[in-house]
This record gives sequence, structure tokens and C-alpha cells, in this order.
Amino acid sequence: MSRAAPNILFILADDLGWADLGVYGATDFATPHLDALAGEGVRFTQAYANSAVCSATRFALITGRYQYRLRGGLEEPIARSGHVHGLPPEHPTLPSLLKGQGYDTALIGKWHLGHPPAFGPLRSGYDRFFGNLGGAVDYFTHKPGVGDAVPTDLWEGEVPVERVGYYTQVLADEAEAYVRGRAGQARPFFLSLHFTAPHWPWEGPGDEAVSRELRDLFHYDGGSLRKYGEIVEALDAAIGQVLAALEQTGQARDTIVVFTSDNGGERFSKTWPLVGQKTELLEGGLRVPTLLRWPARIAPQVQEQVAITADWLPTLLAAAGGAPHADYPSDGENLLPVLEGQAPVHPRTLYWRYKAQAQRAVRDGDWKYLKINDNEFLFDVVADPRERANLRERQPEVFARLRQQWLDWNEGFLPITDEVFTHGVTPDVQADRYVPERATRAL
Repeated sequence: MSRAAPNILFILADDLGWADLGVYGATDFATPHLDALAGEGVRFTQAYANSAVCSATRFALITGRYQYRLRGGLEEPIARSGHVHGLPPEHPTLPSLLKGQGYDTALIGKWHLGHPPAFGPLRSGYDRFFGNLGGAVDYFTHKPGVGDAVPTDLWEGEVPVERVGYYTQVLADEAEAYVRGRAGQARPFFLSLHFTAPHWPWEGPGDEAVSRELRDLFHYDGGSLRKYGEIVEALDAAIGQVLAALEQTGQARDTIVVFTSDNGGERFSKTWPLVGQKTELLEGGLRVPTLLRWPARIAPQVQEQVAITADWLPTLLAAAGGAPHADYPSDGENLLPVLEGQAPVHPRTLYWRYKAQAQRAVRDGDWKYLKINDNEFLFDVVADPRERANLRERQPEVFARLRQQWLDWNEGFLPITDEVFTHGVTPDVQADRYVPERATRAL
């Protein structure tokens, strides 16, 4: 292939909320590097994650398809011992398809799509892997749990390795070295840089002592708005370090940089004006900050086009001169024509489901159908992004149409069975998720 093909740096945050960057509304801490990236490229205002939880979205990112097509994608998230679920190595992926286009491919950071020997990054298209295979690690011990008996989850390829340091910084250093090493190479690169920040536990760069005192990695007894800000600021600085390496090596102009999150924010995240959070199909659990920069082809802009995680596979493949595998067509769409001004912003129809609280959602144009347990809603999420005005009785035909659309769509995917794992926010750990004694409409 021609070396005119762009490099691609795909940066994925973990549980970053809608308003956790300055350009999206953060006020309690600063994100200067990501704010600058937004000013130099595209800032999306209506970009969604494929799921309200991590590994499910990662299935959609790497395959370009709804995660519900694969058994591992049903898990919310992959979390149970035994590691029997994951991404089948025979399935075409974004890195494997780019590799077929002549790219060198690397994943630095979080994988969370199944463990070797059955699954793993090196089996699904990446030439190089450094990072954690599971869903969460302590920022200092790099362990997926607490205690001396818990092994670290840090790997170079499929070999366990040790590193000293704050994990966000460890990943930044590895990514910077990779970017600098690619300068002047004949083949373009695809680097997936998947941070665990700002996922719990709530540890900033100076909190190694907190790490030693943890009782549980979920860290339900810790954290604060100030601490969360430290974690996000460290993430921003790490990204700035890698972007500086691109600039200093003369690779920035011809590198596509994408930044987004795997789902909405968690306990200390800011989602204003949205409501809801990770594990919920409210806008705050699904809508994510999303940035793209490609100086060689795409002008800076604020982009209102509705987008979803599965769009990145067809979009990035098109930028590289390729296309999705004919036998595995993408459920997403190529966003380049809109971003380059060759096609208008247009309505989309997107679908979600989530086992906890029996949640269902459809976004069709400006309308959103939402079901949580036995409660059903219809919102105009453009006029009412806070999802407060339930229009199901005022717009019964729209409500019935979207409700049926979801049922028809759902028939095409693997069923959610009793054995599927799910994680939800429960009243015993988060006080604002209380269940009223009498859940009836006030008179």
C-alpha cells in the first residue's frame, strides 16, 4: 500500500463521563491537552458508546458490529473467573483488517476481551501488546484485586512483566516510545492506546499509600471529586505526552487521532446536563465525549452527527483505503463523508439493551424510547437531553413505533439468558439509586 495512508492513534478512556473534559463542561479540574485536541479537530456532540459497560463496547469497537452478535459481547462485563468468554480469533477485527492493509498494529493498555490461550490481542490482529488483559487493575500494584495472593495483570505479549509506577504514566511512557520508534518507518501504524483511567480504584498519582490500604478494588469507601479530578488530569497529561511525541517526530499531520470513552461516567463523574451513569441506558450512561483530529484532511469543527462506537471500524478502514470484511458487514457507518463536508448530517437509528434493570433503548432521529424494568418512556433527546419530559402519551404513535422497532431489531441477536452476567448500580452502594417504598405516581 502507499505510505500516504495515515497513521491511526485510537485513545480510549475508561468510564469517562460526558462533561469530564473542559470543552464538554468540566469546571473543577483542567484538561488542557484534550481541550486543545478538540480545538484542532472534531468535537462530537452526539456520540454514543455501544454499551453502558466496558467489555461490551470493546467488542463493538474491534468488530464494528453490535456486540450482541457474539456470546462474549453479552457479558456486562466479562468479569467472572474461568475466562470462558471472549473475542473469537477467527473474527475479523479493526487491527486485523488494517494489518491486511499493510499496517503495523499495537495495543497498549486494556484488552478485556478474553484471556489466553483461547483469546487475546495477539490472536485478534495486534502485532504487539503491552497492558492488562482484564477489566480493572490497581494503579500502583497493577493487580486486578487486593492481596499478596493476587497476581499482577500486566503483560508483554503473553508473558507477565513487572513495572514500577502509576499505571496511566506507565502506559504513556510505552506509547510515547512506540510513537517515537515509528518515525520514518515505511509502514503506517495503528496504535490502540486504551487507558484504565478514570476507572476505580480512586487513586491519583501520589496515592500509593491509598493503594496499600484498599479493602476491595471497587473502592466503595473511597474517592472524592478532588481525587477524581487528579485521575482525569493525569490522564490528560499522559495523552499530551503522546501527542507531543507525534508532533516532535513530524507525524502529527498525517496521523488520525481519535479520543473517546467506553461508556458513560461512574460515581464521581460529571454528566451535566445528562442523567444516568455507567450500567444505565439513560444518556449519561451512553453519550460520551468524542474527539477526532486529522490535520491532513479534516477541518476543525463541532459535529452534531449522531455516531456510535461501531462506526470507527468502517470510518478508519475507509481512511486507510479499505473496507469491512464482506462476510462480516459493519453495523456502523463510515463517518468520513460527513466530516469532510461531502454529505449532510443525517438521522440515525441506534439500539441498546442491558440486562440489569431489564433496560431497552432506541434512538431514532431526535426520539428516544427507553424501558427500565416495567417503566417505559419516550423522550425528544435533542430538546430534552435530561430525559425528564415523558412524551409517550402525547406521542402514542411514535412511542408504539419505536417500541416495536426495538422488538423487531432484538430478534436478530443472541438472547440474554439467565447465565449472562450483568453489573448494575444498586441502592446498597449508591444512595441516589434508592428504590421508593411505593413506586407510584404522586397525586
